[in-house]
Amino acid sequence: RIMRPDDANVAGNVHGGTILKMIEEAGAIISTRHCNSQAGEPCVAALARVERTDFLSPVCIGEVANVSAEITYTSRHSVEVQVNVMSENILTGAKKVTNKATLWYVPLSLKNVNKVLEVPPIQYTRKEQEDEGKKRYEEQKLDRLETKQRNGDLIFPVINPEPHTVGYSQSSLIHLVGPSDCTLLGFVHGGVTMKLMDEVAGIVAARHCKTNIVTASVDAINFHEKIKKGSVITISGRMTFTSNKSMEIEVFVDADPFVDEPRERYRAVSAFFTYVSLSKEGKPLPVPQLLTETEDEKRRFEEGKGRYLQTKAKRQAQMQQAAQQ
Repeated sequence: RIMRPDDANVAGNVHGGTILKMIEEAGAIISTRHCNSQAGEPCVAALARVERTDFLSPVCIGEVANVSAEITYTSRHSVEVQVNVMSENILTGAKKVTNKATLWYVPLSLKNVNKVLEVPPIQYTRKEQEDEGKKRYEEQKLDRLETKQRNGDLIFPVINPEPHTVGYSQSSLIHLVGPSDCTLLGFVHGGVTMKLMDEVAGIVAARHCKTNIVTASVDAINFHEKIKKGSVITISGRMTFTSNKSMEIEVFVDADPFVDEPRERYRAVSAFFTYVSLSKEGKPLPVPQLLTETEDEKRRFEEGKGRYLQTKAKRQAQMQQAAQQ
């Protein structure tokens, strides 16, 4: 579809959350189709995880975004979907790949939202494809478990924070989950949640550097638990790490099931977003150094630095491999 002004920021760059929402919609369609391709109990595919996603190039107002999806692996109860996003300048005809993403879905019964159904297997063109897919499945399963175990942090307001500190830029958004946010089963679309998370992360980044900012990448997004219609969700974001030209922001979603649910608040989703600062001409700008004050902030900064260096090394290795080929 064509990108419109309400999809973009004041500089004309389409919000990362808008692209993430489109990616999730494509993934939900193809995985739901596949899971209902054989006779059996009808179901809807629910998003469980999004692997690291890099925003290779910004999409601008007036361009057409084309999202394509393909199922690349199935386990007994999950589906792996690979999604590509291509933007097209309809005035010049120029096209470019802007995003590549991997998503994992699980099929939930229409009759019982807590029942996970079996996934019809796909046919692989070669045995290596199945082996590689199984390896990715085991890796994401382990990472999801580790992420859930460290999801206990909360964000509290800071009185009169100093500029460039964690407390200065941290932000929260409260949203009442309505029918338009939900699937047929009455829980929130993964794309809706990701769009709100990107919005909060963008506010944190803009507060920190006071410039135009764009989403550069999103680390794995883990959907730990479903969020039901009628819940009040709090999306919180805080700066964890800055390099010379990038900012890492931790975002998590907590749900309060207010309607017909005695349950207490719980952590539903968590992820790390990376942003870059841009000039009016779209050139990268230096990012102000994050000032850490507490031991927890210093620990999170070092953890973020580790993720940054790991990603940088992986990217350099890929570039070297591509050059050799």
